[in-house]
Amino acid sequence: METKLETTSITIEATINALVEKVWEFWTQPEHITLWNFASPDWHSPWAKSDLRVGGKFSSRMEAKDGSFGFEFEGVFTVVNLNKRIEYTMFDNRKAIVVFENQANATRVIETFDAENINSIELQRGGWQAILNNFKEYAEGQF
Repeated sequence: METKLETTSITIEATINALVEKVWEFWTQPEHITLWNFASPDWHSPWAKSDLRVGGKFSSRMEAKDGSFGFEFEGVFTVVNLNKRIEYTMFDNRKAIVVFENQANATRVIETFDAENINSIELQRGGWQAILNNFKEYAEGQF
């Protein structure tokens, strides 16, 4: 009998003071991703690639600016619903969903992802929320 491991999902969110079309653009275009895709100022994202379609792959490099540590964050898009929803499977088969809710002159971004089993839930939630907060700061700074 096969045992299925329980998967813990984590949800984070932020409201971006920008129209959903712009939020979508800043979230999905590699030239923007490299400018916000890191959790703290001592990290950066030197490159990003994105083939934004079902079955398309994405990848971005995240690394400490001092070169002490880094990794590629990558996966495959499984759902792409323009200005509304993106779903993807990460390289380690974890799933993620990003919902873009249009709220007049703002956009609520809700991100739910399967936790990995190396770092604590709190550490993962904090890291992903820090990246989302960095995205909010970047997106709002474009106007």
